[in-house]
Parts: sequence; structure tokens; C-alpha cells
Amino acid sequence: MRQTLRPTLVLFCILTALTGIVYPLAVTGIGKLFFSRQAAGSLIVRDGQLVGSSLIAQSFADPKYFWGRISATAPMPNNGEASTGSNLGPTNPALADAVKARISQLKEADPQNPLAIPVDLVTASGSGLDPQISPAAALYQLERVARARHMSPEAVRRLIDQSTERPQWGIFGEARVNVLLLNLALDRAQ
Repeated sequence: MRQTLRPTLVLFCILTALTGIVYPLAVTGIGKLFFSRQAAGSLIVRDGQLVGSSLIAQSFADPKYFWGRISATAPMPNNGEASTGSNLGPTNPALADAVKARISQLKEADPQNPLAIPVDLVTASGSGLDPQISPAAALYQLERVARARHMSPEAVRRLIDQSTERPQWGIFGEARVNVLLLNLALDRAQ
């Protein structure tokens, strides 16, 4: 038994040191060295003040701002410590009720809007924290934001175009608009 126990404990200690100390320190060091902004949380600072992260959604309710996806996190929206989807399937009545309520809110906020409401404005993402919306969702909100800010729709459209992230290398993912970055660009434009 002693012959088996000693090598087992030595191997356990070596693997614990390697996987529990050396590997995490190496990965953290490499991350900070080559990807310092991302390793620090992709934080956005404006005028010396932290305004958020480009990786975690923030809620905007004011009509002069673009609105993001619904957050499925609890106990508060966009809670990075509770990243999760709603786990409601397409036939779940609670999901149908939530979508209907969100459609009503969007129509109430902009009753003249004839455009179809994009699905990403009425459903939560898988993580419940997505900071991006589709370009169609941004264009759906364009007129409301332009009216609320007393800006021309063309000026707001230019900001949407400038804020649109294209698919990586032109093939991976879809075009998307980071809501926080777009709203900060709006604030700077006025």
C-alpha cells in the first residue's frame, strides 16, 4: 500500500501545482501581455469615468438611446454574476407573454414605425448579457432616437453604420451593433 500511496501523492501534488498554479499564472500573464484590454474586462472609460464594458449589455430606457436585448439574468437585468438564458422554449406561454409585452412596449414607444420588429428586440440571448443587436434592430429604432435627440435620421444612420461590426474575417458571425458604443457615439455627436 505504501508503495502505491507515495507515488500517487507525489503525482497529485505535481499535477495540482501545474494545473492549479503554473497554468493559470501562465495563461493570465499571456492574456495581460498580448490582450491587455480584453483581459481587463474590455472596460470603457470616458472622461476619466468608467461607463461600462463592451462585453456586457447595459439597460437603456430613455427614448433618446438605442435599446438592447432583453436580459434574462436575475435578480436584476444584465447581472454579470448570473449569466444565463431564460430557458423558455418556443411553445412556453411565459415566453409568448414576454414577447407580446415587449412588442407592445416597442409599438407604444414609436407608434408610427411601420417596420417589422426584429426578433432580437423581443427575446433574450443565450447568455442574457449580449451587448449587441442586429443592424435591423438598430434601424428599427432609428426614427425614435433621431426624434428624441432632434437629430437628422441620416446623421443617426451614419452613426449606426460606423458602429456596425462586420463578421470576423468576413465570414464568422453576423453583422452586429454594440448598443453601449453606439449610445456613447450619440452622446458625443450632440
